[in-house]
Amino acid sequence: MTGLADIQARMEQALLDAGRARDSARLIAVSKVQPADRVQAVLDQGHRVFGENRVQEAQGRWPPFRERYDGIELHLIGPLQTNKIKPALDLFDTIQTLDRDRLARKLATEIQARGVAPGLLVQINIGDEPQKAGIATDKADAFIDACRRDYELPISGVMAIPPVDDSPRHHFQALAQIAHRNGLDEISMGMSADFEIAIAEGATMIRVGSAIFGARDPSGMT
Repeated sequence: MTGLADIQARMEQALLDAGRARDSARLIAVSKVQPADRVQAVLDQGHRVFGENRVQEAQGRWPPFRERYDGIELHLIGPLQTNKIKPALDLFDTIQTLDRDRLARKLATEIQARGVAPGLLVQINIGDEPQKAGIATDKADAFIDACRRDYELPISGVMAIPPVDDSPRHHFQALAQIAHRNGLDEISMGMSADFEIAIAEGATMIRVGSAIFGARDPSGMT
C-alpha cells in the first residue's frame, strides 16, 4: 500500500484552506531509489507525474513503464551534469535544477539543435547554504534574466529546498517573491514534511517521496 490517496486528500485540504483552486498545485511523486513494485503501485492508482534525482537511474527505470502506461511525465529534481544533458533531454519533460551559467549555455545549444525544450526551472539556494546546489538568492534575478536574454531559454519557474534545520515558511515566501518579481508561474517547493506550508505560500508543484512510497530502499530499486 502507498500513501498516495492520503497525500492527495491533504493537498486538496491545504488548497481549500489557502483559498486556491483544486488544480492550482501538482503533486510530483519522488520515486528515486524506490523499488519498481512501489512505483508500479502508484502508476496503477492513476498517478502519472514523477520526480527522479539521477539521469542514469531514470534511464533504467522509465522506458519500460512508458511502454505500459500512457501520459507519464518525468521531472529531473537532482543535479544535472553537463555530460548528461542529451540523455536528460531524451527522458525528462521538465528539468528543475538549472543552477549555473555553464549548464545554461550547454542546455541552450542542445535545445536549439533539437528545436524543442523541456520545462525549465531555476534552482535557488534559498538558504544560501554552501554545501547545497542552486544559484545564490542575491544572484537569482540576474541569472534568470541571463538565461532568458542571453540563452533564450524558456524559464517557467523556480525550485528550492529550504534548510532542514530552519522553519521553511520564510524560505517559501522568499522563493515565491523571486518567482513573482520575475514573472514566473511555477514554484516548486515543499516535500513530505512541509508541503502544506508550501501550498499556503503559493507552491504550484510539491515533491513528495517517502510519504507516498514509504522509506527508501536503495537495494531494491530495479
